[in-house]
Amino acid sequence: MIPLALLSLALHIPGLAAQVEGSSPISFTSNGNPIWSNSSWYSADPAPLVVNDTLYIITGRDTAPPNQNAFDINQWGMFESSSPDPKGSDWTLHPNIGVPESIFSWAKPGSAYAAQVVQGADGRFYLYAPVTEADSSNEDPFAIGVAVADTPTGPYKDAHPDGPIISQSVPSPGNSIQNIDPTVFVDDDGQVYIYFGTFGALLGYKLDKDMITIKGDVTRVTSLTGYFEAPWLMKRKDTYYMLFAANNAGEDSPCTPTSYHACLAYGTASSPLGPWTFQDVILPIVSSTTSHPGAVELNGEWYLVYHTADAEGGGHFRRSVAFDKLTWDDSASPAKINTVVQTFGPKEGPSATYNAALKAVASSKNGTPIQYWVKALNDGIVRETPLPPDYWCSYDGTDSPGTSTLVYTWNETVTLNGTSMVFFADQPAGADEGVAPPKAWHVEYKNGEGEWVKATTKSEYPLKVTDSPDVVGFEEFETKSIRAILTASGSEGQYAGVGVKEWEALSTTLQDS
Repeated sequence: MIPLALLSLALHIPGLAAQVEGSSPISFTSNGNPIWSNSSWYSADPAPLVVNDTLYIITGRDTAPPNQNAFDINQWGMFESSSPDPKGSDWTLHPNIGVPESIFSWAKPGSAYAAQVVQGADGRFYLYAPVTEADSSNEDPFAIGVAVADTPTGPYKDAHPDGPIISQSVPSPGNSIQNIDPTVFVDDDGQVYIYFGTFGALLGYKLDKDMITIKGDVTRVTSLTGYFEAPWLMKRKDTYYMLFAANNAGEDSPCTPTSYHACLAYGTASSPLGPWTFQDVILPIVSSTTSHPGAVELNGEWYLVYHTADAEGGGHFRRSVAFDKLTWDDSASPAKINTVVQTFGPKEGPSATYNAALKAVASSKNGTPIQYWVKALNDGIVRETPLPPDYWCSYDGTDSPGTSTLVYTWNETVTLNGTSMVFFADQPAGADEGVAPPKAWHVEYKNGEGEWVKATTKSEYPLKVTDSPDVVGFEEFETKSIRAILTASGSEGQYAGVGVKEWEALSTTLQDS
């Protein structure tokens, strides 16, 4: 696995990692995205705020260990910069803005999920935070609380000590959704709006100018194609924009190849409560399965903040904040947000490799169930505890096929002399359910006449599930396409799925980058 970003020189200061565990601000210089690429402090779910020409980004701290496939977010931190530049700039990290149970007496520890800070008409700063109630009779205990401070970095105290302003039971009659991901917007006339929701549900309310009290009836938004979670409400000129994380995986999806991925998209409206019209995708999928937008204007430039898995040791639950310029096409009406171009910090050069698969186009002859990703076959990444998009798999509920065919295709002829395959399995060999090692597999290549020929091997095809598989040597051949035929375990129409984390096609020559 090739690290996607190097640490900036500032992050190599002795003792810096230890400082992160405290609450003292830490000054550092980024060298591109992610802003903080050190493995000592992962950050997710960013929300930007501009105050006096300074950019603040509140974020949750991801603390999940490397092989944990679950969120572990227990506190909020904040990045600050007076001269932010996606290519590199000076920053201050405030590593501990607060923890849920210290700010809200009614909250459980942990679950410091996506929060946003906005400035109210009174000049103070309001933190809208989704936390879990310690004593809740609701089916889902997530609720949204409001805290207030005199500065963006706090300290924050509960602005509504009686409890959350939104949950499954307040305001009456409540709702049946998971109440997370609040986005709050103060309009030019001082009117305040809040939206929130996940798993495809998006609700909105007016708030009183006290920044706390719910006004009027709920607005239910169902017109934003692919809406999944992470709304962000903003305004430019006379148009309101709703950015969001989208997932409508399927053959016709504009951006999400699997049911686990998310891209960033947006809709527009002439009123802050809609009706909303879907417009377009602005950021394709990133290295983390989740994505989370926030956008803000600073000194005439617009910026998009989001998170990725690109930091040292990063992963789907060890994410890090990035930001890039957001530009507009004013020839459209309403003005269109252009596709955002990601900026990366310096990368290590790829190691020399004989693996020609990295340049191939991967496909699955018998299709790929929507939770898995065929491009994972040759992305050069092998995770010890992968999510479904991290591997290809034939498992499709109770109807997994007995045989699967994976194909690599190159634009130019390659000379190959070996292969290896990293399998994923959650069932033992011989099982006829779940995902098990294959019963057998072999590789064929297409010759100059367009015929498929079985590769002549120098050893058996291994079936062991390991992240360091044995290589199968071939008698050398030239081709533009190979295929792997995998026979699933099971019998009489009942088969286990076959899962593959990585499939290498070994060349006789080193591959350039």
